Amino acid sequence: MSSVLFTEHSTDDGHAIAEIKLNAERSLNALTLDMIEAILPQIDAWEADERIVAILLDSAGEKAFCAGGDVVSLYKAITGQGDPNFPERFFETEYRLDYRLHTYSKPVICWGNGIVMGGGMGLLNASSHRVVTETSRLAMPEVTIGLYPDVGASWFLNRLPGGAGRFLAMTGSQINAPDALTLGLADRCIASHYRDELIQKLMNATWGAGENTDAHGVVNRTLRELEQASKADFAELDTPVGNFAPLIRELMDHDTAEQMVAAVLAVESDDKWFNKAQKTLAHGSPVSIKLIDEQLKRAKHMSLAEVFQSELALSVQCCRHREFPEGVRALLVDKDGQPAWTYADVTVVEDSFIDELLASPWPESPLADLK
Repeated sequence: MSSVLFTEHSTDDGHAIAEIKLNAERSLNALTLDMIEAILPQIDAWEADERIVAILLDSAGEKAFCAGGDVVSLYKAITGQGDPNFPERFFETEYRLDYRLHTYSKPVICWGNGIVMGGGMGLLNASSHRVVTETSRLAMPEVTIGLYPDVGASWFLNRLPGGAGRFLAMTGSQINAPDALTLGLADRCIASHYRDELIQKLMNATWGAGENTDAHGVVNRTLRELEQASKADFAELDTPVGNFAPLIRELMDHDTAEQMVAAVLAVESDDKWFNKAQKTLAHGSPVSIKLIDEQLKRAKHMSLAEVFQSELALSVQCCRHREFPEGVRALLVDKDGQPAWTYADVTVVEDSFIDELLASPWPESPLADLK
């Protein structure tokens, strides 16, 4: 069975809705290089096909849209069990897909149901219409494996209000649908049971022809209608990021990453969501925490293309040092939960080491052609 399924749903007026279904349910639809390489030429073909009016990007199963990238294969390549060129190839191809979706001319509806983490967040935030459901759990938890939020997160986390992007990156905190909507990480909250109805409504819609095609308008109207019908499904959901927004702003309003970490850890709270954020921050990679702070600073005024170019350089550099493979080993390979981080805590991470990681390994980026 293919790990990505492509389907075309014919509309009543002679067009078609294209569907990309991530089909690796056992691995929570984690993105592999094969999946990415299958999707890229397909979306190129669909963009050139006048019959195709919109794309639906969804997944098999109810548990996860996409729990991240194939970091275990990255670990194997880094530790001499695979192609040493694999990390560069994987990240370059993944970022090309993300950038392609960000700049796609036709509507891309991402159905972000269940777990949406890491590479899944990259796909969601690259889509023109980002849908979350009552089961959605969004996060960028790279701090737990010695990496940093990539897949364009230097772009979309930097645009969150009140220091929320930096906080979510440093703590790996999960957020639900209402908070995602408020923060601007999603566009619509729609109940998960409406997925099949969404496809049916898009098939029944009138899309117009030629210059009169109003694809984005049709998608907006359809999603708006389903969102209105879904209000009761979200009425009882808590909004932890919203509840803590003033405090998060205060905690991130410091001059150094070290001060931010100390401020978060000093808070006395009996709230489970905030306590989990504190625990993840305390046990996360000190290198990741410093990288997150510096990368977000450097990327603040970058263009989208520059963000992906800088992330590619940083991701490849992370694969050449021990922190990232050690984090993956402890969390996902040996699963002992005891990573031997390079530095004991964030206060002793050397600036020179961070500068080394942030330096490009090439005279010209492999993504230099992105415009």
